[in-house]
This record gives sequence, structure tokens and C-alpha cells, in this order.
Amino acid sequence: MTPRPESSGSHPKGTAGEKIPEQPTAAQKKSATKKTAVPKQAAAKKTAAAKKAAVKKTPATQSPAVKATAEKAAPTKTTAKKAVARKAAPEKAAPPVKAAVKKATPAKTAAKKAPAEKTVPAKAAAKKAVTKKAVTKKATATKASATKSPAAKAPAARAATPKATAKKGTAEKTVVQKATTADAPAKKVPAKKAPAGRAPTGTAAAGRTAPAQVVPPEREVAVSPAVDAVDRQRLLDGTHHDPHSVLGAHPVPGGIAFRAFRPYALSVTVVAGELRAELHPDGEGFFSGLLPLREVPAYRLVVEYEGTVLETEDAYRFLPTLGDLDLHLIGEGRHEELWTVLGAHPMTHEGVTGTRFAVWAPNARGVRVAGTFNFWDGTGHVMRSLGSSGVWELFLPDVGEGELYKFEITRPDGSRTMRADPMARRTEVPPATSSVITSSEYEWGDAEWVAQRAEAPAHEAPFSVYEIHLPSWRPGLTYRQLAEQLPGYVKNLGFTHVELMPVAEHPFGGSWGYQVTGFYAPTARLGTPDDFRFLVDKLHQAGIGVLMDWVPAHFPRDDWALAEFDGRPLYEHADPLRAAHPDWGTLEFDFGRNEVRNFLVANAVYWCEEFHIDGLRVDAVASMLYLDYSREPGQWTPNEHGGRENLDAVAFLQEMNATVYRRVPGVVTIAEESTAWDGVTRATHHQGPSGFGGLGFGLKWNMGWMHDSLQYMSHEPVYRKYHHGELTFSMVYAYSENYVLPISHDEVVHGKGSLVSKMPGDWWQQRAGVRSYLGFMWAHPGKQLLFMGQEFAQGAEWSEAHGPDWWLLDPGYGAEPDHRGVRDLVRDLNTVYRATPALWRLDTDPAGFEWIVGDAADDNVVAFLRLDQEGAPVLAVSNFAPVTRQDYRLGVPEDVPAWHEAVNTDAARYGGSDVTNPDPVKPEPQPWHGRPASIRLTLPPLATVWLRPA
Repeated sequence: MTPRPESSGSHPKGTAGEKIPEQPTAAQKKSATKKTAVPKQAAAKKTAAAKKAAVKKTPATQSPAVKATAEKAAPTKTTAKKAVARKAAPEKAAPPVKAAVKKATPAKTAAKKAPAEKTVPAKAAAKKAVTKKAVTKKATATKASATKSPAAKAPAARAATPKATAKKGTAEKTVVQKATTADAPAKKVPAKKAPAGRAPTGTAAAGRTAPAQVVPPEREVAVSPAVDAVDRQRLLDGTHHDPHSVLGAHPVPGGIAFRAFRPYALSVTVVAGELRAELHPDGEGFFSGLLPLREVPAYRLVVEYEGTVLETEDAYRFLPTLGDLDLHLIGEGRHEELWTVLGAHPMTHEGVTGTRFAVWAPNARGVRVAGTFNFWDGTGHVMRSLGSSGVWELFLPDVGEGELYKFEITRPDGSRTMRADPMARRTEVPPATSSVITSSEYEWGDAEWVAQRAEAPAHEAPFSVYEIHLPSWRPGLTYRQLAEQLPGYVKNLGFTHVELMPVAEHPFGGSWGYQVTGFYAPTARLGTPDDFRFLVDKLHQAGIGVLMDWVPAHFPRDDWALAEFDGRPLYEHADPLRAAHPDWGTLEFDFGRNEVRNFLVANAVYWCEEFHIDGLRVDAVASMLYLDYSREPGQWTPNEHGGRENLDAVAFLQEMNATVYRRVPGVVTIAEESTAWDGVTRATHHQGPSGFGGLGFGLKWNMGWMHDSLQYMSHEPVYRKYHHGELTFSMVYAYSENYVLPISHDEVVHGKGSLVSKMPGDWWQQRAGVRSYLGFMWAHPGKQLLFMGQEFAQGAEWSEAHGPDWWLLDPGYGAEPDHRGVRDLVRDLNTVYRATPALWRLDTDPAGFEWIVGDAADDNVVAFLRLDQEGAPVLAVSNFAPVTRQDYRLGVPEDVPAWHEAVNTDAARYGGSDVTNPDPVKPEPQPWHGRPASIRLTLPPLATVWLRPA
């Protein structure tokens, strides 16, 4: 470390070791006899013989000094060779050690055994004395350069520095006082002969054996340990990029400099073994001292505040907790476990327990961490910048789980902002915004589920999803309370998966979680991260997969979160036209920036690996893919090819999907994409006609089917014949992607009405319409998704404030059978669906579907076959007219001897009119609908019937 210039502070109060003085010339000796005076107030102290230390090849290094006093020191007797007076301070501090080195001729020197004794500095009576033991170590020879002798003004001459090594010798205990900063230089005192066998007053090194009396012509001068003015101001302003180079313990000429920055502290004492040295208060929370040590010891700090004393580790003595590989991967945007290196992590570092804080803020002039552990004053906890990575890091000893924290960032313009941790894995309960230090101790019990989920891809397996908003499903329940009720309810209804609306922390409950500020933290509204793990675990143990809505498209503008995080656009795009989302008033991510892309890709992996999430439904994909999404001409800039595709977003989605599927076998990613973008569920390495590789999703929401089919159902039956294509058009593109048929939360809010309220007619017809529609939906190619409350035909729109109207299922309610009947139908649809491979095995293969009749518009009837890989069929017939159709003839395969009803949505137990086909239906050899055989069925009104081979 570069030595600091000498300060103008007070003189040290006591000496625990000094530099070896210059070898006097003849002129100096003569001058010394005339000019040297013995101070009147100094009392010489006798020394007793201590342990003898045989010294060989003693190095010509100088013993460091601590709090040496430069005045009124009485010489004492010595038994060694001629010695010069010590305590002569030069007018200027010496330059760095290496800079002052000149060529020197080594010479071997043997020193006599020098007895050491317990010595007390002159002012010891006024201070409490503390002791330490020290052991001298082998020292190597150093080079010293000769300069002019200040006493005799003799010409400079080169001097040979003896090269020597000293044997280890243990000195007696030595009492030391406060270590303080150096004062203004004292006047030069000419050298004088000291009586043999005596050590000069104040020169006894604390716990060190006296060095050999071989003296270089130039002294290495101790420097002030105090923090210089520039570093001091930068630390106070929170703009220091490398506080560890200033604070902590550092070798300097004269020993080891200790510097501490402890605002509001009354005193700071260094404790190293039996050594205790109180540092000098330099004002404004700074403390410093110079100790006569050759190496930085293991030490602690005793910090006294008003009313309390704390003993703690020094945060500025530790090496960085992040390695070069981590920083390299962050810079490349390839750190797939980013959450393990950024954020706040309780850990043991260099044998000390504490918390490592790390944050990416490349534009910041400085970053400090503030929290409950420092009373929200980050002044004394300045973080260091790790090179060009943009990462700031600090390890704080004795800080652990449960503490709240934020990062205090100094922007490029010098202003400050307090920000929540973008990588926080736990947060306060909103509307509070602090991050919380956390670590997981959860032990999973879902190994069997995780092992079997990769046996078949999602598009070739039964996949029936119940979408829920956790805070409002049963309002007031925590994650653990939900774990007691939700798995049983979903399992009873037969769904294979639940899809959770966004769980990541969000400040505004009315956003339903779609405006995320804590991308790595489950919302604290319902409990801790481990509580959420418990819920997922219980769902898995019940045989239910867990999907989660994930929102990488945009984020809100809250000034304590991601927006202009370090004072400039960071997570958002620097171009305002691309940064601002026109529909939601939010900001879009800059998908072209390595670190931002890494933040999101790692986040997707994080939820799947850390919380065992089985799939991610990616929200608002269309808004990511198009530069002109919801923008008028002139409000967007074309890509490098002149097109409107967001090439950065395409690359991000491809990387995210490829990474998740590679790292977490058995998961599925699902795109909410509402356009005709080519290849959403095509593999990323398969290039399509548009020139792009696929986006790599496993499934895609079929928004076209949802919109068209609901539009058809909303028409009065008498007019449906004019809109028959809305029901059948989906089969034109059914195999262009791997589809999910979603009746989601978006369709039952904001004035759209609930599913049952979309149906025309009276209450009976509305319920019948819902039942027939659900039967058609479960039979149609694609996976199914149904939002909570629609499984029992809730009449009101969903509200996040009160959730589903569970009272409709209260046996005391008069219309309870109507609602319970619809729920019973959903259960039976799922039961038959899961047991019938024809309804799911070939969802994405045209071989799994055959039309029987798709053009019976006048009858409001559609009929089709679903087939499994063995060719086993299921016949699905839907009559969307409110009339019963007797003996309705349908062509069927001739190799099926008889058919029987598997599901009839008009059954009495579902609340229907109970028009059924109770007996097996045998085909007749009469060709119909282009098939050699046909059957005659009774079609119930507003109903769907499934038939299987008898």
C-alpha cells in the first residue's frame, strides 16, 4: 500500500518501538557532546536482564514505532556497542519504501545478546496499561539508501546495509498505551554515545527483541496512519470505490496502520491476542493508529458507543467474497446461478460468520448498505467496487438472517437514492419496501414427484390446469394454511396442475402481481420463502404440478426499485421510445444488455431450482416481440434490418428457454402470446419460414380459440348458425403450435363478466351453456386451463379483494345444487380425461383428430373423433341449440361394435334435464358423413356428449 503523508495531528503518547538511528560520523559525535541536553523532567529507569536471545545475521530493518513521544526523554544505560540517540524525527515523511531503496552491499553482522526488560512509557501513570506478548520472527535483509547527514551536513555516501537474519526470540511482556497518529516532526537531535548495556528511553518495542546495532545511513520514517483528506471526504460522501484500501489494517513504513470509520463511536480499540491498543480519534467517526508489528495480525475491534460497548470483526479486513470467474460470467451475462453471488447471503467467510452484500450498479459513484443493523445509517458501511464488473461488495460480520436492508446509491450527479435489493430473496410485507436477509433451511419431501415429472413432455401428457390467485383464493390464508386446503381441493377436482398468478413480490395488490419489484422473492403477504416452499412441496406430494406466472416483459417505475436503479437507465432501455410501455405505464427491460438478460434468465432458473416450480407461464410475450407493440408510427424505431421484430427479445426468450430446459428436466415453459408469431413452440435451433429459430417454449396459450369460442357462445342460439366458423376455425391452425386452451382470469374481470354470465338465456340455459362449453373445451385438441370460481359457475366477476364466492356452495343456499352440479361436472371431465389417452396423447399431432361433422351450422352441432397412438377413439358431440335432437345420425368408424356414454353434460347430477343415451349405441351399416357406418343418438339441449367404445 502507498504510505500516507504525515498528518498534522498530535504526537504519539507513548513509544512501543522505534527506528534504528543513523550511524554517527566523527563530526556528529563531537557535535553531539555539545548540543545534546538531557531533558529535565525525564527519569531514567533501570532495566533488568530478561531472556537472552542469540541473534545471527540481524537485519538492518527498523523497529516500528507506536505513539512515541519526541520530547523530554532521558537516556538510559545500555550494554551494547556505541548507539546513537533515537527520537530524531525528520522534517518530511519518507517516500514509499520501495522508492527509497538504493544499491547496498550486504555484510554479515553478529550482535551481542541484548537483555530486554519490562519498560513503562513516561506517561503510563495517567493511562491504564495493557500488555501483550510478541515473538520476533526471522527477518530478511532490506536495502537502505544513504542521504546527507543532517547533523554534520556531510556529503552523502553510500553505506553498506548488513544482510542478516535474526533467530526467533521471545521478549518479556511490555505495557503499551494508546496508539495515535503522528504529530508534527520534532527537532533534530544529534547522536550521542549511550552507556553500554542500556537501552534508550522509550525505544523498547512492545514485545520485541532489541535489534542489532548495525545502523543504515538513512532511516525509514514512520508515516501518519490517519486517513488522508481526499479519502476521508470520499468516505463521508459515500463515493469511495475501494474503502478496503484505506480502512482496515495495512503495512506502512513504521509498522501496521489501523484505520476505522465508526460514526458516532466514542472510542475504537484494536484487540489482537493480548495486545490492546486504543486508536486515536481523528474526528467525524475516523480512528487510526500505528502499531509496531511486522505483519497484519488477526484482530477484532472493541467499539464504544454511548451506553454500550461492542466487540466485532473489522468489515474492512476481509478479501472479496466473489471470485474472478463469477465476475467474468456476470459481465458476459452467463451466470446461470446469479442469485448465489448477488444479493445478501448469510455465510462464513475466512472463518467469520456474517452476511455478504453484493449489488450490480455500474453507474454509481458509490454504494453503501444501510439497514436495521446500523440504524439505517450506511455512512460507515461503504461497499467496494469489484473492477469493471459494476458489482459492489461488502462482507459484514455479525449480521444475520432477519435483518432489513437497502442499498444507498450515490448517483452520477452526486444525489443519493435508497434502493431495495434487485436480488432480494425475501422482502418486507407491502407497502413496506425493505429487503430482508434470508437463507433457506427447508428439507423437501417431493423427490418422487420430481423424478417422475420428466417421464413425458407436457404436450404428450394429461395437462389440466386450475388457475388461482393465492391471496384471494381463500383470503387471509398464509402459504402454510393454503397448503392444508388447496392440494386436497385441487386433487378432488382432478386437475393435474395449478397455475399461480404471479407470486414474486409486487407493491400494488391491484396489479395481481403483474408489476413486479422483487423478482427473486415470493410475496411476503402470505409468509416466508420457506413457507412458499412448503406449499409447493405439499402440492407435489398430492400429485399436483405447480406452474407460476412469470413477468419478464416490464417492471414498475417505483423510485425504490429498478427504475434508473443507479441514477441512469440500467434495467430499462436507454432509448425512452423503447423503455416506456405504452399500455401499463411501466418500463420494459433492456433485453440486449448482457447483465439484464442474465438477471432474467437466472431468475427463471431460480424459481424452478430453488422452489421446484414445474413450469413458467411467461406473461405478455407479444409486447416483448414487437417494437411497434401498441405504438403509433413515429413512436418506435425499426431494428437493424428495418423490421419491427425486437431481435434482443427474441434472443432473450430463446436463451431463457434453452437454459431452463437444459438445467431443469421435466419443466415446461408456456407463452402467453396473442399474435401469429411463427415458431413460438418450435425448438430454438429449428429455423422457420420467417428466418428465425423457434422461441423454444413448450406450450402456447391459444388466445384465438379462447376469443372465437367465447364469442360464439355469447350469441343467442338462434343466431349461432351465422357464426359457426368461430367454433370450427381453431382446427385450421390447431397444430401450428403446442396449445393450451385458456379460460383465464383475463376473461372474467374488467366488465367482461364471469364465464356463466357470458352465456345467453335464463339461469338454466346459462348453466347448461357453461356445461356444454366445458365439455367441448376438454375434448378439443390442446391442454385446458380454468380460472378459479368458474368451476362452480360463479355469477360475479372475480375481485382480488374478496376472491371466489364460496358461499354459493353452502348447503344452506337455495341454488347450491346448481353450482355444485357444475363443479361435479368439472371433476368428472378431469377424471375421464386423465384416464383416456385419446384426449391428450396426440394433442399436437393431426393424427389424433378427425372431423365427423363440422359444417352442421343450421343444427348448431359439431362432432369429431379424438384418437390415441393406438387408434382407440373417443367421439365428442356438442349440441349448442336449446332443443333436443332425436335420432341424430352421425357417421362413425365401422370397426367399433358399440358406443356408450362416458360423459353427458345434461345429466341430472350436473343440474341438466337428464336427456341421455343410457344403453350402448350400435352402429348401422348405413354410410353417413363419408363413413361406411353410422349411429343414431339423442342429443340433449345445450349439451356435450362423450362416447367411448363399449
